Amino acid sequence: MTIIFPSPIFGPVQSRRLGVSLGINLLPDDGKFCNFDCVYCECGYNADRRPRQPLPTREEVRVALERRLKEMKADGPAPDVLTFAGNGEPTAHPRFAEIIDDTLALRDTYFPAAKVSVLSNATFIDRPAVFAALNKVDNNILKLDTASEEYIRLVDRPQGKYSVRRTIEGMKAFRGNCVVQTMFLRGTFLGKSVDNTSDHFVLPWLEAVKEIAPRQVMIYTVDRDTPDHYLLKATPAELDRIAALVTAAGLDVSVSY
Repeated sequence: MTIIFPSPIFGPVQSRRLGVSLGINLLPDDGKFCNFDCVYCECGYNADRRPRQPLPTREEVRVALERRLKEMKADGPAPDVLTFAGNGEPTAHPRFAEIIDDTLALRDTYFPAAKVSVLSNATFIDRPAVFAALNKVDNNILKLDTASEEYIRLVDRPQGKYSVRRTIEGMKAFRGNCVVQTMFLRGTFLGKSVDNTSDHFVLPWLEAVKEIAPRQVMIYTVDRDTPDHYLLKATPAELDRIAALVTAAGLDVSVSY
């Protein structure tokens, strides 16, 4: 059973990686709006969940977020993080940069200790406004599942122009002010292996991560239902092995099993 999130605010939810997380969904609440079509996406495939509703406006997001923060200030719980996630790629919203400014201001007013996080597939970081906005948040979390273009086209399935090399170069431009997030999994899709836990994939990915030099690396595996039923979780032993390689490279790493 895949998930479609309410919009523009949902939760709070208990995040495996981030703690008590209040979700901010800049996409419609009746479908999925993304320029990736990942085979492991908890929101399902793009073709099955095409939205009919418009994107929420900047003002709708600001008003809904302030209302929810006021409620949480009065009744709890206090959020650890305000997380841009939901039904697709948040940086695709045409007013993403302005919404980030609004969110930071509201965070400072109501819960100044909370972090602001963005979960992004990094496809729009070449846009100056998106890059600048991501540089302002506490946790600029960017997806890089592998350094293999072929694997990304099989598993992440970008819907437009995509270059893994260009994405890595864009991540390097943050000069360490980012977190690299990587999904490791096993199993098959369309009869082809999607196992990216072997050295064939891990070692080139590790070299790319060392180039990017993020302040943290988050590695994880599937936790919820996926649209394809031949996908399998990476094992704790596999994730621990990869984490040890990241640590040996001098980088901070977190693991979600």
